[in-house]
Amino acid sequence: MAKKKSITQKKIIELYMDYVLQHNQAPKSIYLFSKLNGFEESDFYEIFGDFDSLEKAVFIQFFTSTIEVLESSKDYPKYDSRNQLLSFYFTFFEYLTANRSYVIYSLSESKNQLENLKKLKGLRYEFLKYINQLDIEVLKIKNKQLEQIKDNVVHETYWIQLMLTLKFWIDDRSKSFEKTDLFIEKSINASFDLINISPLNSLVDFGKFIIKEKISMN
Repeated sequence: MAKKKSITQKKIIELYMDYVLQHNQAPKSIYLFSKLNGFEESDFYEIFGDFDSLEKAVFIQFFTSTIEVLESSKDYPKYDSRNQLLSFYFTFFEYLTANRSYVIYSLSESKNQLENLKKLKGLRYEFLKYINQLDIEVLKIKNKQLEQIKDNVVHETYWIQLMLTLKFWIDDRSKSFEKTDLFIEKSINASFDLINISPLNSLVDFGKFIIKEKISMN
């Protein structure tokens, strides 16, 4: 007898999303879900601990697929951080659009919005790692504690920006979600212009000069 092929994480996610969209609810149990799709319950537990962890993995997979597409591009590594982030957004939201029905169901399943947002916990972790490696240039502060606070604020700002874009996309009814594309372009450009360190560094240097000269005069 031929050995039964092991089921993959990607396949389980695909089957789960399909079930949810067909039944407008999650499966009643892992046993029934596994039996319905022809694999052992133990196979499920080798990959996921429960449906909650599976639901988090769906959004991580959207992220991972996005990064794979970006890294397969010869041009992406040549982009500056602004255009790399723009590329990420456009590609990521293409994946969301391809799975829009599931995303909207998943993020509106519970009346408690905080419960829905818990499904994005893994995405948040991966996204902030991505933001950190983009090497976005911001003003350096010569104080370790203040520098850490500043980094945390920058990270949270980009996460909030992603969540605002997600909300805009969910509410968008324009053709081919062209308004979301415009929102992405304008919001990313605005955020980079806001943290542009060149004029800020010049202002800081000028401030130091004024203080130094004032002390010298006194």
